[in-house]
Amino acid sequence: MGATSLAATSSSQWMFTLSALHNTPSRVTSNIPLEKELYDRSRGVEFLYRLGVSLGLPSSAMYTAATWFHRFYMRYSMEDYHRQDVAASCIFLATKTEECGRKLRDVAKVVCSKVSQIDIAKIADDSKELEECQTSILLTEEVLLEGLCFDFVVDSPHADLIALFDASPNTAQIEECAWSIANDSYRTPLCLLYPPRIIAAACYVLAERAIEGPQSSSLDARIASPAPSASLPTPPSHKAQLSGTSRRAIEHFGFNEMELANVADALGILLEYYGAQDLQGSCEFLSSVASIPPPHTSAHREKLYKPFAHVVAAAIQPANSSTPESAISQSATPLRGGSTPGKSTAGGWKPVTEPAP
Repeated sequence: MGATSLAATSSSQWMFTLSALHNTPSRVTSNIPLEKELYDRSRGVEFLYRLGVSLGLPSSAMYTAATWFHRFYMRYSMEDYHRQDVAASCIFLATKTEECGRKLRDVAKVVCSKVSQIDIAKIADDSKELEECQTSILLTEEVLLEGLCFDFVVDSPHADLIALFDASPNTAQIEECAWSIANDSYRTPLCLLYPPRIIAAACYVLAERAIEGPQSSSLDARIASPAPSASLPTPPSHKAQLSGTSRRAIEHFGFNEMELANVADALGILLEYYGAQDLQGSCEFLSSVASIPPPHTSAHREKLYKPFAHVVAAAIQPANSSTPESAISQSATPLRGGSTPGKSTAGGWKPVTEPAP
């Protein structure tokens, strides 16, 4: 069997249907509500990003680790393995497979610093906390390896975005926005639901619509098949668009009808995720993205996300506190603790960061 066939087989075992999210171990064995699991997955990837940025890891390592994080929780419950432990082990494993090695002690120091909210310089090499953290990372890594079936192959939508940028250059603002949305996509389970090229197209189409503004083509028009006729009269309240300018991604990938439907669903999930954020005090641009109408076809799908403020309020109830705050420490995840991987941001675009309750 050739390398291409092996990669395809590897990827296919990690593709799930939307209904599978309602039957994860967290749902079936631990009775954790789906909205709580999705919220904690988002927080776990945010924590993972913070670790990766603090360790100076390449973006590819963080994307790989984030994908493993989501795959892990299709096999194990969040009640049994805390998101911070799993995030730390995913990062440590990625430093080995992505050839950007970091010492276990250094990874553990960053984890302890983030969890306890203390200066990393104040963590002694022989501290009990550091030793416990190292042990936790190694023990969780063993379960991670078993859960992944030692399958480390991961494809990223960012690679497809680079190919799209090269084939059909657009403004730097749109490209950077698409890149940041792709970063945010790992805070959702999209990597479990759709191939990277579907996610890349959704990120690019959403970025175009966000940057070009509400008077530009709708998401439905951008992913329609066939393309809307250029001969139709343009309403006087709308600016006429040059033929093909709003369909770069769709034409580049050459999607069929089923794939276009998947792009529509991916767009809907991204918009649900942004809309679930507490946007009070956030930048105006992020609020404008969350207000973009989703494709009409995605309206028939059951929503995955509820407002995070409601999820947090429900989790505070003693009867619904499914997991301890951390298996490493009882301290909460630091608030807005840093950056996200990838290109530098521009034009007012700010990637989402997850506040901890």
